[in-house]
Amino acid sequence: MIKIKVVVTSRGKDLNSEVDKVFGRCKYFIIVEIKDNKTEKFEIIENKFANQMGGAGISAAQFVVEKNVKAVITGTIGPRALDVLKQFNVEIYKGDSKLKEALKKFTENKLEKIGG
Repeated sequence: MIKIKVVVTSRGKDLNSEVDKVFGRCKYFIIVEIKDNKTEKFEIIENKFANQMGGAGISAAQFVVEKNVKAVITGTIGPRALDVLKQFNVEIYKGDSKLKEALKKFTENKLEKIGG
């Protein structure tokens, strides 16, 4: 049994939404628990850092780390947010489709890694 928690940046509130192109200023974070390559459950959290004047990416990265996730799927991510996630061994992947498709590609190891 393999279980992993993944955060996907999202424009909407369900798995048919598009992956948000920007990590720190995305509309929603969808935390997905994947067990044996299947979505077991998910939680939708509004990104309260999206409208910060500065440092939204760093705040969002710290929030994600506190949720004990192992991977992030997003469009793009800034260098400082990337550094924070890397410090905590969170892997970052590029997603540019609907969440369902991105999660399927993730479980099939078909998403491109961002930042090594």
